[in-house]
Amino acid sequence: MQGIKKPCYLLGIMSVTDASALRQIMDMEEEDEAIREKAQSLIETVIKGVKEQLEALQKKERGGLFSEADYVIGNIQWIACKDFTVERGRQQIEEYISTWEFHESWLHWSDFLKEEQLKYSKRYHYRVRWSIPTCRKPIPQATACIYFIVEISNIKPPTLPIEVFFILESNRLIHRPGRCRFREKWLKDIIESKMILMESITF
Repeated sequence: MQGIKKPCYLLGIMSVTDASALRQIMDMEEEDEAIREKAQSLIETVIKGVKEQLEALQKKERGGLFSEADYVIGNIQWIACKDFTVERGRQQIEEYISTWEFHESWLHWSDFLKEEQLKYSKRYHYRVRWSIPTCRKPIPQATACIYFIVEISNIKPPTLPIEVFFILESNRLIHRPGRCRFREKWLKDIIESKMILMESITF
């Protein structure tokens, strides 16, 4: 009788062991499924965030293009040729510069350079020098210059306004007030190119 019960007892133990192992396997599968769901949710969240960022950048770019197209170029009422003086010309240049957009850290000063007599007109040359002094470097290592030219015609009616144009340092492209938008990057590029040149020179 005892010999018959012993195998049944062992069979019962094996059945319990198999059931426990099966439960462990099922629990592991459930854990794996939960991990997969969390991973999938995380991936979807990341993808959604990236899409939202891209859409925001695209909207910003479109908005920037729209703003650029609708930007009103600043200008002033230039005086008549008959009212021109060297100092009045400098004041008008300063007034025109006040319509530009640039960071408050930029400082500039203007001065008259020379008078040039042409066949049918007279030109007055001015220079506006720009820099960004700091507490650590109150004397800037490099500056950027913009050259203004005021032209007074000898043959046109003196009641017409003066003609004004300007060029950037180391650049021959002519800019005319009311036809182009000033960009602070122009000044930065000039100063950066000078700094690179100075760093490349060894004594």
